Amino acid sequence: MMKKIKKNYKMTIAYDGGGYKGWQRLTNEPGTIQGTIERVLSKIEGSPVKISGSGRTDAGVHAKGQVAHAFLKTNEDPELLRQELNRMLPEDIRICLVESVSQSFHSRYSAVSKVYEYRIDQRSRADVFTRKYCYHRPVHLDLDRMRQAADHLTGTHDFGSFTDNKEADSVRTIFSIDMKEENEKLVLAFRGDGFLYHMVRILAGTLLEVGEGIRTPESVLEAFHHRDRSLTGFLAPAHGLCLREVNYK
Repeated sequence: MMKKIKKNYKMTIAYDGGGYKGWQRLTNEPGTIQGTIERVLSKIEGSPVKISGSGRTDAGVHAKGQVAHAFLKTNEDPELLRQELNRMLPEDIRICLVESVSQSFHSRYSAVSKVYEYRIDQRSRADVFTRKYCYHRPVHLDLDRMRQAADHLTGTHDFGSFTDNKEADSVRTIFSIDMKEENEKLVLAFRGDGFLYHMVRILAGTLLEVGEGIRTPESVLEAFHHRDRSLTGFLAPAHGLCLREVNYK
């Protein structure tokens, strides 16, 4: 009997990461986004299913546009599959879109860029409705200094000082760092080809320290020449970070 070829399904996923231990499945331990979706897909499929994500998000980090793919033997219409997944998943995880894609598509290796947003609430008291999704830091920030530092950070560099893991390959490209103010909040948007462990949160902490006058905009240049975590800013809290989108060719 000829073995049935499984179809490749691409899923765009939104989630509130506040109640989870991060994206990545943990061995014999519940409470991850990946593991939760896999359990539901396995019920639909009638056999174990593994999914691959575009990247890992830490415990407490949110997503509006995480992407994952899975090979399924089911030949279900993508929209019907999306509806069935959402019916069975908890309310803090939502499948925004399901698409049938080529066998060669890979959510991580096919990606060309990702955009992360970090939100800072600058009002004197935290906004009660957004406090779970913004880092409350009621201090004056010099945006001109922060933009100078952002200009230095943009481009292809060795970001070995901007991670909490010692990684052999720490060269990454940041295409842009945008800053905008809205409703007494500052939104930092980082677009790059990929990010190291804790990298975006350290970048956010570094820019905040520049904005507060704790370090100079030029201090990031020294950090590029040394793989020394002490030369960069603090690790900004996870709940202010959100994976906004993953882009493909």
